[in-house]
Amino acid sequence: MRLSWVRYNLELKHSFTISGFSRTSTPVVLTKIDHEGLSGYGEASLPQYLGETQDSVIRFLRKVDLCGFNDPTKIDEIVDYIDKIEPGNTAAKASIDIALHDLAGKMVGKAWHQIYGLDKKGIPDTSFTIGIDTEDEVKKKVCEALGQFNLLKVKLGGDNDKRMIESIRSVTDLPLTVDANQGWKNREEALDMIYWLKEEGAIMVEQPMPKSDLEDIAFLTESSPLPIFADESVQRLGDLDRLKGVFSGINIKLMKCTGMYEAWRMRSLAKELGMKVMLGCMTETSCAISAAAQMSAGLAFVDLDGALLISNDCFDGATLDYGKIIVSDAPGIGIELIKDLQFGTE
Repeated sequence: MRLSWVRYNLELKHSFTISGFSRTSTPVVLTKIDHEGLSGYGEASLPQYLGETQDSVIRFLRKVDLCGFNDPTKIDEIVDYIDKIEPGNTAAKASIDIALHDLAGKMVGKAWHQIYGLDKKGIPDTSFTIGIDTEDEVKKKVCEALGQFNLLKVKLGGDNDKRMIESIRSVTDLPLTVDANQGWKNREEALDMIYWLKEEGAIMVEQPMPKSDLEDIAFLTESSPLPIFADESVQRLGDLDRLKGVFSGINIKLMKCTGMYEAWRMRSLAKELGMKVMLGCMTETSCAISAAAQMSAGLAFVDLDGALLISNDCFDGATLDYGKIIVSDAPGIGIELIKDLQFGTE
């Protein structure tokens, strides 16, 4: 197997603001694994708060030697080797994991949702994300989403949360999921906000308070009329046991958990622990979105709009269909590279 990569920068259609920062682009590193005439593609998406950069990803990729592996379908052995190279670097590891899954699926001639035994009829609606913005811009973004999406995800945690919701409600009565991105600091005030949000048509709340405030979050989960999901508080499989009873559910993201192999294990363990599962994303191309979408059927919530937020996607992959991100039945993760990119090892 031969691993190669290329830098790429995603251009957002709108400035994207959450509690803490704003951005207009997202750097990524795209990977490719070649083996016996087939190629698998992967991606590391690198929003600034994750702490990885294109340089750090490439530094990690240069340490990876796949020459000792002759069978790409032995994914567990290969990802175990990759994970042990050094700690952290979760997006870099995810870029290899996704490419490996794409390649392995092509080798056996099946899409991963088929390998997982999932029925595409069970894919839930994806939410479409509305970042923190002015009232006029919020209304503009919502209007662009109407007719395409059945569920909106609203970023809160700023100083104008109620105005954000009121702006949306002046345009649509679509159900809302809410992501505070750790922005609320007082649990009583947070609980009051959640009760108000329920009256405004919200159906869940994601990461209402700082990730380390587990006692306060557990209070919210016990008292809240809406399910409370972990995002920043959960990263990898080993985090789940300590979050049982603290959150109603978890948000799994490939870039945080090192890719599809661990994401599938997290999905299974969360259900064993009685926790709901949400599948999320960063700003990503259709490569990483299609990889995640392969395991979306049967979940409580899906937030896989990342490729729809950019103007320069370089892959064809999972498509939006009546509010759902639908994967194809093509082998692997169901993608096709549509731009001439120069993958290499430098």
